[in-house]
Amino acid sequence: MAEEKRQHLEFIQNVITRMNTNSFQIKGMAVTIVSALMAIYATTTNVAFVFLGIAPTLLFWFLDTYYLQQERKFRGVYNNASGLKNDVEIKLYEMPIQKFKGGQYCFCKVFISKTIIWLYGTIVFLLLIGGLILKFKDCIIIINCK
Repeated sequence: MAEEKRQHLEFIQNVITRMNTNSFQIKGMAVTIVSALMAIYATTTNVAFVFLGIAPTLLFWFLDTYYLQQERKFRGVYNNASGLKNDVEIKLYEMPIQKFKGGQYCFCKVFISKTIIWLYGTIVFLLLIGGLILKFKDCIIIINCK
């Protein structure tokens, strides 16, 4: 393999690694912020803090989706530059992510991908259900079964 091609592939791999690192850090920040809001709820018993956790979770979900989408596009560039695929022509030192559209590169498809929907979907679901239960706990009728 030519030195220039190897260096090009290394550049692409470095970008993929940065996107992956950003995605990992976003997941950590999302969990940290939701945990902090739940700690505030525990000290104040103000249910608004439970519902308030939904907004940053959705924001981090969109941001994580963006980074995962970019990572997938750069993986497509890598696959074509390395010769694993030949559906898009990649010139030396070129990283044309704009050529990778639709399919697995679509924002909506990435948004609901199994790699992130389980984390963010579960957090939003639990915050919503938990908040509703806490908000209407006086209205919930508990049947004493014997």
